[in-house]
Formats: sequence, C-alpha cells, structure tokens
Amino acid sequence: MMLINSAGTGEAQEEACEASFEDWQAFDRAVKDAGIFVTGHSLADLTTATVVRVDAGGRRTITDGPFAETREVLGGYYVIDVPDLDAALDWAGRCPGAAGGGSVVVRPIAEFEG
Repeated sequence: MMLINSAGTGEAQEEACEASFEDWQAFDRAVKDAGIFVTGHSLADLTTATVVRVDAGGRRTITDGPFAETREVLGGYYVIDVPDLDAALDWAGRCPGAAGGGSVVVRPIAEFEG
C-alpha cells in the first residue's frame, strides 16, 4: 500500500510545489496500464474527518477532525500488486504525491492465515 501524504497546512504547504491534476491522471493511468493497480482513492478534505476514541472504560468520544500536530496530511492511497519492495519503492518514487513537500509511505498489506 502506498499512503500519500501531502504537506500539512501552513508554511510547509505554501512552499510545496503541488502536482497538477494532469500529473495525477498520468500516474493513475501508468499504474493501471502496468497491470499493478488493485484499488486506490483520494480522500476528502481533512476538515471532513471525524475521530473516534474509546477509553479504557469503553466510553466513546467523537470529535471533528484530527488535531494532531503534524506536518503531513494523509491525502489518499494506492494498493498495488508488485513482486517486491524494490518495485513498490520505484512506483512510490513516480507518484506525484512524493514531490513538493509530500511523501509516500510504502507498507505491505498484512496477511493472516485463517
């Protein structure tokens, strides 16, 4: 899975050179044309997020949006099917989200026997 983080709000985001819509379309087409696309989505604006926390007593607290101090914001993801980490890192490096102050975190999907 490639988790796409954009520069957070404030100065870091203002300095970032964001990819164009056409850059994203080209990357999306390349992943699909390569036959490695499994699924992927862009996430709605951070202001639409809702956070659920459950304390040790089982009480649920719901708040609007994440308020963690962070420099990056999760903006979307791709799940790709590639043979190894090197191939995944190559695709992550091609992702427009890796440029301009953003990053792409590559993590394998956990497999459980059952």
